[in-house]
Amino acid sequence: MLTVHHLGMSQSERIVWLCEELGIPYELKIYDRDAVTRLAPPEYKALHPLGAAPVIQDGDVLLAESGAIVEYIVARYGKGRLVLPADHPDFASFLYWFHFANGTLQPATGRNMILGRLDLPADNALIKAMKARLDLALGLVEARLGEADYLAGAELTTADIMAVFSLTTMRNFLPFDLAPYPAIRAYLQRIAARPAYQRAMQKGDPGMPLLLT
Repeated sequence: MLTVHHLGMSQSERIVWLCEELGIPYELKIYDRDAVTRLAPPEYKALHPLGAAPVIQDGDVLLAESGAIVEYIVARYGKGRLVLPADHPDFASFLYWFHFANGTLQPATGRNMILGRLDLPADNALIKAMKARLDLALGLVEARLGEADYLAGAELTTADIMAVFSLTTMRNFLPFDLAPYPAIRAYLQRIAARPAYQRAMQKGDPGMPLLLT
């Protein structure tokens, strides 16, 4: 049995959602963040040397890093679903947006979150540069979703499963306004309407407000 170790309000929501989209059997173990530090509890940190979410177990396999986990699960259990083959006309877009999620978008939000905790003046050069970087990343997503329903094209793929966390749950840690991005907001409504997404969020983070607007 595939076991998903899910830390509340974390990137491991991607893995719960993926399993629900694929309709595969899995065991979900939920861990709450420390009420004071908002960090993972000791029992979660003990799962893997990295001490961060997500982590899965599949037989003798213990795997961290959400991108690696997504690729592992789709390769092992996906039967060709939620990915595009190399001969698909949108294959390059699929690859780009899959890696954009944790290569550009999530680092941009993470850096701004950390800088925001340092109590630096608003005109600090580094803060301005990192804010511009996030604005650029969001602008790229907005432009893409203005021309396609999903990041890889017409169909939901693992590129979307990787990206949505940074546009939604991450805003609990770094609030930013999506009002200037109507295509992103329309996209998040399409995501919100998916039964698998609804099930995943209800199972993994019941009661958490879903920041989908």
